[in-house]
Amino acid sequence: MGTIDLERSDPDFVKELARQPGGESISACFACRSCVAGCPISAINREFSPAKIIRMVLYGLKEEILKNDFIWLCSTCYTCQERCPQGVSITELMTLLKNMAVKEGYAPAGIWTQMKLVKGEGRIYPIDDFDNKKRDKAGLPRLSTSCGEIKELFQQE
Repeated sequence: MGTIDLERSDPDFVKELARQPGGESISACFACRSCVAGCPISAINREFSPAKIIRMVLYGLKEEILKNDFIWLCSTCYTCQERCPQGVSITELMTLLKNMAVKEGYAPAGIWTQMKLVKGEGRIYPIDDFDNKKRDKAGLPRLSTSCGEIKELFQQE
């Protein structure tokens, strides 16, 4: 994440987030770092810090946050949110940031690949006869190889 450059600050970014579900409580953060202390990702990757991401949001560093892959490291485990003494919806904020990144074209290549698969196939992992034969042997019901309903949802956009 490196050094924070405030010259690229967007003062409306916090307001934009605060108007959306998941961003309403962002200004309540007082940087206690309880979110970092419980974060399983922070424990294995020191570059990931929910507290730093929140600070960057409060500084208005929209482009830097959305362009960087670190928001995609969040595992959505809710530990940070459960431990936050101020009730900041950190996990929802991370989801909101990821959604904004996708809308603005900044998602990692793997996310675009998954979106393309869901739009084209209706799921990330297409089911075929091989899968259903394995399910037959295991005594499990067969799965539909078609996900037409999901494809229709994407065509409505």
